[in-house]
Amino acid sequence: MSKMLVTGGSGFIGRALTARLKALGCDVVSMDSADGDIANRETLAKFEQQNIAHVFHLAGKTFVPDSWEDPQAFCQTNILGTVNVLEFCRKNRIPMTYVSAYVYGHPDSLPIGEDSAIRPSNPYALTKRMAEEACEFYASAYDLPVTTIRPFNVYGIGQSANFLIPSIIHQALNESQIIVKDLRPKRDYVYLEDLLMALLETLGRPKGYSVYNVGSGNSLSVKEVIDIIQKVAGTAKEIICDRVARTNELMDVVADISKATKELGWHPKYSFREGIEYIIPIKNRIT
Repeated sequence: MSKMLVTGGSGFIGRALTARLKALGCDVVSMDSADGDIANRETLAKFEQQNIAHVFHLAGKTFVPDSWEDPQAFCQTNILGTVNVLEFCRKNRIPMTYVSAYVYGHPDSLPIGEDSAIRPSNPYALTKRMAEEACEFYASAYDLPVTTIRPFNVYGIGQSANFLIPSIIHQALNESQIIVKDLRPKRDYVYLEDLLMALLETLGRPKGYSVYNVGSGNSLSVKEVIDIIQKVAGTAKEIICDRVARTNELMDVVADISKATKELGWHPKYSFREGIEYIIPIKNRIT
């Protein structure tokens, strides 16, 4: 039985990945902040004698608005923490899958491929990109198998209420109105289950460095997201837009997922509506 280490195992994606690996019969070691600070190299020492076969590195700070307020904390956790995990993998000769983020900033054209220009548009994305560069260096310099997955906008069961999709769902089911800051921005949303399948496809990858976009290949505006959620929820509540644009806002994002399809044999199975139908069970819908 293979033993897997999942850093950030108590997070939104980490919890789901840990559960999926266990369901597949893997022995999973989950690491989170209770085990110590990922930016402290000693935190990983306790796992060195556990015969880990693969590391999924998800630990990090993720909420973009917070990154503008405290970019140094994001650098410490997301960059130094990733280097510590890479060192752990280097010393123990363990392949690693790194879960990165959208790092392209304002795209020159759509869809966005892995070789598109990279221009991080917020401190969070900057730290993820710098961590990617560390991954690429370790893969090349130390002959370490590292695969980087760049998820676009992930949504699914268990996501924090701070994020757009759970916030809209909560308002659709529980409030008299749906209030958002801006109806215009379009994003490529990928359902959590599809991301998990992509992560599993990185197991057993050959040596070297690889990077893959994971998205749906389509984009939806905030208004379209609200409309789909309301249709599934059975509501027709008034939408209030504050008309507040976020700092350095991106107006449209679409992933080119052809590389993941060709090399990993991966393709998303869930449409946005199907994902929302799983999140809002029939018993919770307004009839």
